[in-house]
Amino acid sequence: MKQFIAFVRKEFFHIFRDRRTMLILLGMPVVQIILFGFAITTEVKNVRVAILDPSNDVVTRRIIDRLDASEYFSVTTNLNTPDEVEKSFRRGDIDLAVIFSEQFANHVYTGDACVQLVADATDPNTATTQTGYAANIISSAGREMLPEGMQVSTIVPEVKLLYNPQMKSAYNFVPGVMGLILMLICAMMTSISIVREKETGTMEILLVSPVKPLFIILAKAVPYFVLSFVNLTTILLLSVYVLDVPVAGSLFWLIVVSLLFIFVSLALGLLISSVTRTQVAAMLASGLILMMPTMLLSGMIFPIESMPLLLQGISAVLPARWYIQAVRKLMIEGVDISLVLTEVSILAVMAVALITISFKKFKNRLEWWYDKVSDRKRIQAVAP
Repeated sequence: MKQFIAFVRKEFFHIFRDRRTMLILLGMPVVQIILFGFAITTEVKNVRVAILDPSNDVVTRRIIDRLDASEYFSVTTNLNTPDEVEKSFRRGDIDLAVIFSEQFANHVYTGDACVQLVADATDPNTATTQTGYAANIISSAGREMLPEGMQVSTIVPEVKLLYNPQMKSAYNFVPGVMGLILMLICAMMTSISIVREKETGTMEILLVSPVKPLFIILAKAVPYFVLSFVNLTTILLLSVYVLDVPVAGSLFWLIVVSLLFIFVSLALGLLISSVTRTQVAAMLASGLILMMPTMLLSGMIFPIESMPLLLQGISAVLPARWYIQAVRKLMIEGVDISLVLTEVSILAVMAVALITISFKKFKNRLEWWYDKVSDRKRIQAVAP
């Protein structure tokens, strides 16, 4: 046991002495969580709005003031003709145009008043969000202008947003970033660490030590398990105190599920290191096989239900997909652990399968290394 602890300490010293590794391990999670929380956002702010108001009455001015007073919109241009709308879009001067019908104030009381919202739909998601926000503000301002007790024959649906009433994009990105960071750090750094020993020839030196070969592999994985837990703590603290994303459910079960996912990622890193021979190959395998599918197919950015069946099938074998779903349920929705048993069970099965395959491959590879070292010793002993 003392020898195993000594190997773990040795690996910690290797990590702490390499500033680039420390920067990746501890700096990347902070940068990514802040970047996704603030810079990369689906919220709309400072939308440039142009107004075409042929009636110019008290009702339209009230609606325009409400739009300009909101944090989402900024009225920058007043247009005079419909032709100017398309010209303004082509020049890139505006993001949204609001066109009122003539005699708007008189038609408000009959329910015939019309407002047209024109948006640049080259980015359909942004256009949908912009028009939705503007429609809500206009509808609310119009209802306030009606005399007390007067009703207009229009149906205004009441919308209730569960779990994220303010529609903050951080609520969506935090679970995805947690899965991405833990997957990359555990899998990529573990695989590179072991492959580096093979590439530099130090693995043969380690194998002649009295420590069992599998303990050597475990000793190299333990530091990354500990550092991943540190990263998990950092992400949760930044999420709660910087991004204002609360932990609605059980913090204990959230940590337990995260530790299970870390274990799965470590097992995946061991598997990658057993099938690659160079650090470049290990890095490419971790980046291409893990990072891109995790970002695109895990539900982090795009909903899985909207994907073709083939991509949904590929998504089902990604550990990050099930972890992100579990984190969203536990952290954002605040559900009980009993409602996350499907995701936890799938991660547990993946952990057992990956660790079994990894150890089996490593056993064969280590036996080959051990035979190679033994043959070299015999040759040196026979040589004069």
